[in-house]
Amino acid sequence: MNRGPQINSRAAGLTFTEKAHCAWAHPVPTWVLALAGNADAHGLKGAGERIGYSTAAISTVIAGKYQGDLVKVEEMVNAALLGETVNCPVLGSISRLQCHAEQAKPIRATNSTSLRLHAACRNGCPNYRGARS
Repeated sequence: MNRGPQINSRAAGLTFTEKAHCAWAHPVPTWVLALAGNADAHGLKGAGERIGYSTAAISTVIAGKYQGDLVKVEEMVNAALLGETVNCPVLGSISRLQCHAEQAKPIRATNSTSLRLHAACRNGCPNYRGARS
């Protein structure tokens, strides 16, 4: 006997995109619609894994009730789902995802690009997400 919900199935009702239209002021921000559309296609878990947030966070963002930092969620949606690019002072035009990945890497004193990135990120780059050191 196979019990429990089917994988990638939802109860009948509103789609996440329809829920976003009900919860957000019109027009619904593009990034919210992208997140809701991804949740429709891949479920809350899939959407959450794609942008690095929990299913609960994705659900509350779509419902317009998220209490956390919406700007950070928007950045991650723009990076992961909408393919946003940024202008890196060292690497030029790169995806926001690559920008976030470069910021997360430890400094490597034997790599000149790593040293230049570390200095540029922390000394005034508008794309830097961490605390200035």
